[in-house]
Amino acid sequence: MNAQSPSMAAAAAAPVSAPAKPAKARRKRLLMISLPLALAIAGGAVWLTGGRYVTTDNAYVHQPMVAVSADVSGRVTEVTVGENQHVAAGDELFALDPVPYQIALAQAEAALASARLNVAQLKASYASAQAQLAAAESILEVQEKELERQRALTSRGVGSQADLDDSIISARNATNNVAVAKAQLEAAASALNGNPDVEADALPSVQAAMAARDAAARNLAQTRISAASAGTIAQLESLNVGQYLSAGSQAAVLLEPENTWIVSNFKETQLETLRVGQPVEVEVDAYPGVTIHGSIESFGPATGSQFSLIPAQNATGNWVKVVQRVPVRIRLDGLPETPLRDGMSVHVSVDTGSSRLDNLL
Repeated sequence: MNAQSPSMAAAAAAPVSAPAKPAKARRKRLLMISLPLALAIAGGAVWLTGGRYVTTDNAYVHQPMVAVSADVSGRVTEVTVGENQHVAAGDELFALDPVPYQIALAQAEAALASARLNVAQLKASYASAQAQLAAAESILEVQEKELERQRALTSRGVGSQADLDDSIISARNATNNVAVAKAQLEAAASALNGNPDVEADALPSVQAAMAARDAAARNLAQTRISAASAGTIAQLESLNVGQYLSAGSQAAVLLEPENTWIVSNFKETQLETLRVGQPVEVEVDAYPGVTIHGSIESFGPATGSQFSLIPAQNATGNWVKVVQRVPVRIRLDGLPETPLRDGMSVHVSVDTGSSRLDNLL
């Protein structure tokens, strides 16, 4: 009896452990079904409630970059600023040799004085022509009276035909002299623009001389080049005293840090919910923890590739679709205390104000 007890105990225990295996399998199958389903539901919820913020790291600081050049040619005589120096609007940057332009101004002023003197001479010529016409008309009047007298004498048989012929010739000559005097007077008046009382500076010849004088004065003033606005001077190393600078050639670059904006290159697939005026947060890579606030100002009219030197040619046999990027300009509400430099990399996050679920509803 005692020898059979262990086998009997094992036989009695076997039916009890058999039902545990199906329960464990059911739990395993339930877990395999419910876990992916829960993950899918959670992922869908995250996706639907997300999408409010559109971000990109393809964004950079931009500032106006103004090429500094001279309007006139000349040899550099002085450089008054240094590389990377901050300047205010109107500060002198460099100067060119003024002597050639001083000579040109003196010549222009002399030409203007000559033009005004010529007007005075024209007025004197007009007055002389008036006097000559008056004298010619007086002589004509005398000759006409003499002709009438000779005709009367000849008709009575007192005067000779020769005297009458002389009177006729004299009257004709006097008439011609009056015509010549009138033509001379008209020419003198025409030289004065038809108005003998006109001011000298109102005549075209004098105005042309005045314009030439003003141009010469402007050229002389342009030999001293000043900053058009406040900013920082760069790329000035190549400008040296004694160097000849041609008109319009770049001598330096002026950057205006006070007028800073951000250009973010968003993927074309990110533009659906972006609108002008939406708030933006900007984080500068160079200054961790510094956040700048702004808003979307405008969207580029074309993708960035269209403005490249060699735009992509997609009409080829070997074509690969590439997601394009559109430049978006961001206006900053203010500048941080840390300086922003042109070309710095930034991270941009746009608050669209609505999630994907809100957009679906």
